[in-house]
Amino acid sequence: MRAFDESLERLGLDYMDLYLIHWPTPEFDQYVDTYKALEKLHKDGRVKAIGVCNFEVDHLQRLLDECDVPPVLNQIECHPYLAQKELKEFCAQHNIFVEAWSPLDQGGEVLQDRVIQKIAEAHKKSSAQIVLRWHLQNNTIVIPKSVTPSRIEENFDVFDFELSEEDMNQIDGLNKNRRKGAHPNEMNVR
Repeated sequence: MRAFDESLERLGLDYMDLYLIHWPTPEFDQYVDTYKALEKLHKDGRVKAIGVCNFEVDHLQRLLDECDVPPVLNQIECHPYLAQKELKEFCAQHNIFVEAWSPLDQGGEVLQDRVIQKIAEAHKKSSAQIVLRWHLQNNTIVIPKSVTPSRIEENFDVFDFELSEEDMNQIDGLNKNRRKGAHPNEMNVR
């Protein structure tokens, strides 16, 4: 609660639209209590929506079982090399939006993948645009990071084409369950 008050003051706001728990840190087993504090902020109108980041199915299920307000969002690492299909299906079943952090694999290997490049050539788009479109067609919220104006503009230019079912299946087939960040069950830093 103190952290929320400090953030609200620094931002100069009366309320926040969305407030998230960053990691479940299961070793400390406090994420349910922390989420209940978010529920209180929500009930008091100080936060319009509450959610989580990096929560796995078992973490989410526990919140659904022990809390009153389902998370509106789960922000997770997600890209073609870490597709998170089971987690995304669970979220969809429980009306939890999924937002991808590192949607472009931090500009890494995925953008150099031959399958992505081949699809990009066929659509006359960049590899990043193909990956962003894949996310969108999978109902995943994406906010790609870039400080380069031309890349920011390019990232918005993904609404004038659609990937075919074959394109989507090829990209889905790239999944390696490979993470750039820590696994949520192993991130136990406070």
